[in-house]
Amino acid sequence: MPGARLVVLPAALLLLLVALACWGPWRRRGPEAPPGLRRDLERRRRDLSRLAAAIQARVSPPAAAGRAIGCADLDGATGLSLVGCGITKVVLRAVLPPPGGREVALKSVHGSGRDVTGCVRRYGHPGGCRRLAAYKLLKEMTLLQSLEHPGIVKLYGQCHDSSANPAAKITTILELGRPLEMIELLQTPWEKRFKICLDLVELLYYLANSPLGSITLLDFQPRQFVMVNGVLKVTDLDDVSTEELSCQTDKDCLLEFPTKTFSLKCMHGKCEGINEQRNLFNAYRYFFTYLLPHTAPITLQPILKDILNATGDLRYGANETLRAFQKVLHLYKSGLYLQKKPSHLKEYIALRGFHSGTAEDYKCWPSYSHTGCMLSVHNAEEAADVCSSHPQCQRFIITPQKTWTGRPLALFQSSSADLIRSNNTVVYVKRSAAAASREKPLTRNLNGYRDVGEELLVRTNFSPPER
Repeated sequence: MPGARLVVLPAALLLLLVALACWGPWRRRGPEAPPGLRRDLERRRRDLSRLAAAIQARVSPPAAAGRAIGCADLDGATGLSLVGCGITKVVLRAVLPPPGGREVALKSVHGSGRDVTGCVRRYGHPGGCRRLAAYKLLKEMTLLQSLEHPGIVKLYGQCHDSSANPAAKITTILELGRPLEMIELLQTPWEKRFKICLDLVELLYYLANSPLGSITLLDFQPRQFVMVNGVLKVTDLDDVSTEELSCQTDKDCLLEFPTKTFSLKCMHGKCEGINEQRNLFNAYRYFFTYLLPHTAPITLQPILKDILNATGDLRYGANETLRAFQKVLHLYKSGLYLQKKPSHLKEYIALRGFHSGTAEDYKCWPSYSHTGCMLSVHNAEEAADVCSSHPQCQRFIITPQKTWTGRPLALFQSSSADLIRSNNTVVYVKRSAAAASREKPLTRNLNGYRDVGEELLVRTNFSPPER
């Protein structure tokens, strides 16, 4: 688009403030880049050309997904705000104007990041250093155009200044995600944490078998990932390698981490599986160790421990790790993980056609509700076991809400009062609680609302269905 600005947005003042905060003061283009910087620029250009050639030779063109977003689409965008500044890039949030109106992430070179400032200290040429950093942005854009997986953020388009060097002033328009907060994740229910780890394993399996060959994330950190509608996605692909390390002997194939070093095999001049193994060990040390074992169902913990040990020792590849996660998922969704023991459900009275009028009650951890105790269960029998293990629990309700595995959420409460009529829920009340407070049993049919297999007991403060 001739003469297009870097980002054609009306909020010029806010852009200027962000530029001052993240890019430093505006500078005029300096003299010709020194020889060292020119060599670095040429090296980046060749690397990008090789990547583009490999993609053209090995990757089928992606199916058309609609018109790409460009500079003109950003005109009139609102809600512009800073998401974050990294080593190489700065990310802004924007809301596109109607009819699209979607939220997007705008990613461009971070002029005050370590990549640019370190280059400027070395070469004294801000313009050339920004162009050097921009090659990472171009590399990322090239990969995003070629790789397609639910665990990789979507590339919607790009906007660049064609009046100058386009590599120096380019902005990519991406799917917007929410940054990971590991402390927050540690406080979420195990089922949610397991899904994040499963999403990651499915992504690593794809990267190990991508159309470009095995891809490794060289800068593997939680900050490189975001959550989009409950799905974990990698958002930074500038520091990746699509080539296995070259070698002559096994001694050349050391995979080193701060706490461990692994020796891999040299096969046909390449360190076999080094990209895949690097990804897996980083997944183990940054994600699995913290998110997998804590508060997991007791019967699943030995399998999860095996996964941790196998990935921590690099005995599993991406394929074996994915199969292990799929086994855990099957056991969990099917209820086969449940221990064989006497059911506590017979200790409860099922009241059909009622729900709780109490919004808040006792809290448990980790709960799906911040104001009460809401947990994922396989069925009413598991919920009864949970309630019986909580000294304060007097009743539970199987709610219509489902988790990502299709399991219902159960609400556990200490109060046995405040039940009101509802056609879609069942309240399970402890017999001891009902017997202690009821005045008399109600044995006649209340418009079809009857306890399953037992006499329906209703206290005087229950609200019966209208006749």
